[in-house]
Amino acid sequence: MNIEQARFNMVEQQIRPWEVLDQSVLDLLFTVKREEFVPAASKSLAFVDLELPLGQGQVMLAPRVEARLLQELSVKPTDKVLEIGTGSGYMAALLAAKAEHVVSVEINAELADVARGNLTRAGITNVTVETADGARGLAARGPYDVIVISGGVPAIPEAILKQLRVGGRLAAIVGTAPVMRAQLVTCTAEGIYNTVNMFETVVPMLENFCAEPAFSF
Repeated sequence: MNIEQARFNMVEQQIRPWEVLDQSVLDLLFTVKREEFVPAASKSLAFVDLELPLGQGQVMLAPRVEARLLQELSVKPTDKVLEIGTGSGYMAALLAAKAEHVVSVEINAELADVARGNLTRAGITNVTVETADGARGLAARGPYDVIVISGGVPAIPEAILKQLRVGGRLAAIVGTAPVMRAQLVTCTAEGIYNTVNMFETVVPMLENFCAEPAFSF
């Protein structure tokens, strides 16, 4: 496989047509090497429009979904970011390239170790991977300018929304199959949130998120 050609095809055939036009995001997809965060058994599928299994029932989200979420969050160099669901560490690596610091929470200790190794090998030093249940966020490290929930949730817990600074943005894929929506939530004032539905998709659910709506928009 010609890796660079495959990467180019991923960007031009999958990601750009999905309304990802921010050049800084497109450039990152060439800089942060996705294949370095993919399990060895799936290397040949690193650039395919698929969710890739990571083991432990977890997956890497499809490249177009990750890129679209990254674009809509408009991460700035001064931003402090919380990611819930580290997986292989790839989304954390993308976020880290745009942010000041990323705290990424992974419930599975084995996956957390894999992600730490991937990030270290990639030379990324501004990500802290915490092994913990992120279903309530990580208030001890907050508040945050950006929160990314890297997997499906039936509803966004109010406890996590409260960890956003005013002006902060949160991206999550909300609902249950077959109807799930990627949402961008902005904290416009203390306790006030504006939600935009970005696109529909279906992804695996993260562990331990409450099935009852914790916050209604």
